[in-house]
Amino acid sequence: MRLDHVWLIHRDGSRAAQHQARASAEALRSLGAHVVLAMAGASTNPYPGLLACEGSRPDLAVVFGGDGSVLGAARHLAPLRIPILAFNVGGHLGFLAHDRTMLRDDPSAEGEGEGSTLWERLLQDRYAVERRMMLQATVEGGDGPHLALNDLYLRAYLENTSPTCELELEIDGEVVDHYRGDGLIMASPTGSTAYAMAAGGPILHPGLDAILVSPICPMSLSSRPLVVPPRARLVVWALGDPRRRVKLWTDGAGASVFDPGDRCVVERAPCDARFVVLEQRPSYYRVLRRKLHWAGSLAFGEHAHN
Repeated sequence: MRLDHVWLIHRDGSRAAQHQARASAEALRSLGAHVVLAMAGASTNPYPGLLACEGSRPDLAVVFGGDGSVLGAARHLAPLRIPILAFNVGGHLGFLAHDRTMLRDDPSAEGEGEGSTLWERLLQDRYAVERRMMLQATVEGGDGPHLALNDLYLRAYLENTSPTCELELEIDGEVVDHYRGDGLIMASPTGSTAYAMAAGGPILHPGLDAILVSPICPMSLSSRPLVVPPRARLVVWALGDPRRRVKLWTDGAGASVFDPGDRCVVERAPCDARFVVLEQRPSYYRVLRRKLHWAGSLAFGEHAHN
């Protein structure tokens, strides 16, 4: 990998993330890289400015933060095929990021190299690139498409109250279900361990290409989560009281509001997110054990049968 031009994005409000970004900038500059530092957060979006001001696209974007920071980077950088290297610094679960211990100068202590620095490993092409499927949503008569790496979900939108909403799901031109409840989630396999899991949906391996549909607190016991092929075209109609507008959320960020009688089309995005993987033997199941604190990992450790 070339490291001529690198963006370092750190989480807003995290001193640890800012400190690590600055330290990494010094290391990269010593290797001759042109480095740009920026801050990202719930109210701070550096990507439009970076893409407009920078004369060329970066070879790599490094994100220091939690999953929210990574999701924001993916939505803006995936269409440009810019690879993302993420480290969980100042974040919570960090499903999408490497552990910060991999930032050490001597990764051989972790069994991941032989005395090379992290940046030297990248220059030596000692890494892999993992692609993650993304979704997109377009609201009839609105803006878009809106991209999401984790999930797109629809919920009622009305000030000062928390009403239910009525939604009708159509897949490939056929009406599938009518939902009355708190809303509807459409998630990628990557997002199956996020909001959809909390709503009772299954966990999908990120190596799969599929779309998970999961109702949020439906008022019908027969409304169940559904997994559909990646080429499926999902159309969600807002129904019911015209005062009960529906809001589209992308990876937890508000995107668009529409009225009953309008529709939202959800399908696979034409681009995938690209993540740099440093582990020599990555394991999604190990990530699940560690992040979700499954009982087996707590009771027996990593090598229960050895």
